[in-house]
Amino acid sequence: QLHNTHWGLALPGQTPEGQACGLVKNLSLMCYVSVGSPAEPLIDFMINRGMEVIEEYEPLRYPHATKIFVNGTWVGVHQDPKHLVDQVFDTRRKSYLQYEVSLIREIRDQEFKIFSDAGRVMRPVFTVQQKNDPETGLEKGQLGLTKDLVNKLAQEQADPPDDPEMKMGWEGLIKAGAIEYLDAEEEETSMICMTPEDLELYRLQKAGLSVDDDLGEDLNKRLKTKTNPTTHMYTHCEIHPSMILGICASI
Repeated sequence: QLHNTHWGLALPGQTPEGQACGLVKNLSLMCYVSVGSPAEPLIDFMINRGMEVIEEYEPLRYPHATKIFVNGTWVGVHQDPKHLVDQVFDTRRKSYLQYEVSLIREIRDQEFKIFSDAGRVMRPVFTVQQKNDPETGLEKGQLGLTKDLVNKLAQEQADPPDDPEMKMGWEGLIKAGAIEYLDAEEEETSMICMTPEDLELYRLQKAGLSVDDDLGEDLNKRLKTKTNPTTHMYTHCEIHPSMILGICASI
């Protein structure tokens, strides 16, 4: 009984809550509500990268310019939206920008919407590399969570550092760009893979290798959905499918 956009943000099952049985909706396990951050530094950043402020905009001169909205307010236009969007996404992934800022590019409507206000429901997902990165050595289509990061976390758990500042933890994964928070609106412009195994199968198929359906002997094995040949590229990957559940359904 959920709207499609609530997938992963609210618990799909109705849990008995005494008198209000079936009426209470719980947030899912990894859900997060944004606390808000100032938008002015982001507007200045975009002005320095070629955004024309709304006061100076001449519609007849630039009829096909992309409109830029910040928290619902039209602040300016840009001639090369792809370049600007890539730069803003890059600053968020490198943690120069608050991780709870949502970036939505509507190509059909020629709009780029940015939200940094409080009260938006968000959820974390793994990032998928969109291009080859010589700095990190990650290839296009690879999961942002690398073995090095996992080994660091395991080492921290076995031998916690004395200084809390040196600890990587969850915040370290966000700073490393391995995890991003998406709200319902940004999720609509993302392509999210269900498991890392599915992502690897997709990469093999894109490389032109044939992947056989391994049914195996296990009758209780999870059925995998067939990869859609029209899928151009995955942008994110689910942390775990069970994270759509809330506390009550997870007991």
